Amino acid sequence: MYAHFLEKKLSDYGIYYGWVIALMTFLTTVFSSAVVSIPQVLIIPLTKTFGWNISDISSAIAVMLFILASMAPFGGALMLKLGIPKVVTISCIFSSIGLTTVIFVSEKWHLFFGIGLCLGIASGILGLGLAATVATRWFNSRRGLVVGILTSGFAAGQLTFVPLIAWLTSAFSWKIAVLPGLFGCILCSVLFIFLGKSWPKELGLPPYGDKQIFHPPEVTENPIVISFKNLFKALKHPAFWILAGTFFICGFTSTGLVSQHFIPFCFDNNIGIVLASSYLAIMGVFNFLGTMGSGWLSDRYDNFILLAIYYSFRGLSLLYLPYSNFDFYALSIWAIFFGLDFIATVPPTVRLTSKFFGIVSGPVIFGWIFAAHQYGAAFAAYSAGISRDLILSYNPIFITAGIACFLAMALIFYFKIYQNKLQNNFE
Repeated sequence: MYAHFLEKKLSDYGIYYGWVIALMTFLTTVFSSAVVSIPQVLIIPLTKTFGWNISDISSAIAVMLFILASMAPFGGALMLKLGIPKVVTISCIFSSIGLTTVIFVSEKWHLFFGIGLCLGIASGILGLGLAATVATRWFNSRRGLVVGILTSGFAAGQLTFVPLIAWLTSAFSWKIAVLPGLFGCILCSVLFIFLGKSWPKELGLPPYGDKQIFHPPEVTENPIVISFKNLFKALKHPAFWILAGTFFICGFTSTGLVSQHFIPFCFDNNIGIVLASSYLAIMGVFNFLGTMGSGWLSDRYDNFILLAIYYSFRGLSLLYLPYSNFDFYALSIWAIFFGLDFIATVPPTVRLTSKFFGIVSGPVIFGWIFAAHQYGAAFAAYSAGISRDLILSYNPIFITAGIACFLAMALIFYFKIYQNKLQNNFE
């Protein structure tokens, strides 16, 4: 009722309702980013409070990322079966339970339940799949730009909430720092319950840029069947393996390594939590700009070339950091270049996925590709913690990550050279 009323009012001013859905999705990604970022800010405070090792906490983070990866393939299928508003609400409920558990943590298993299980499920059923689904369903024209805008919400969340969480931790306590995430969960669920729609057809609208209303297929199968059926079809397509493999490296080098271990890495080099988070804020600013720019570029230029450039720059940035002086200028330069590249890989990857797998199956299959991303992130989060505890250094894992990026670049060039052979009929 509320959505229909708002759509009629906006149509009087020539505003397409899909932009409302996009705005709510953007806010959801902002708070989702905040929720996922909370654990890395809490690593040092929790080690000081309870005397736990960094590997103890990073193990819970690794579980979160592993479960996130395991749930990601079913997020798109759940949205296909239940609808976007219900899936967002379910995610917010799990996030609220997880964050509440973190506030009252006293034992290690609380971390694995709150951070590992609950936040893993919450983030997994949304993740990048929400942005991909909304952009694919609601926008035909400017789809790449919309993906860029929506995924930049993760950068905006990092930009605003990581410094806020760090400041609240230092000024008050790490328990207080969790509260903004809880507020975000409530806000996003309320917005989608009252204003959210799954398809433009529900409001009698075509996708943006189309003249005809798209009628989605009736879904009778359960989400697990839908997800695995599309996976088995995708496994026969070489494009899936290349996109999943490069996205595994993307997750390893970004979400798993930098997002979770940059602050402890800085702490090892005599930089406090609040100051380290300020560099993440700088990275967030340029991440925001880079992701939106990548979306704009992906609508106009060769997505293969864009991905190859992104991975090469990321590799150089990761190889540079361990050998920098960790002073203001070195870290600022690193934050700028890594920030521009942080999730710039998403828009071209989403566009290539929809190119090879279609409007209906594309978001579901992207869930599996995103799963590879998060498995890479989980592996990095765990191995980086182990590396730090055993070797007393993050340097080897950052160098390994840099080399992996150049492997991803090589795979993308292979993808481009042989793309005609990869374009078999998926649907």
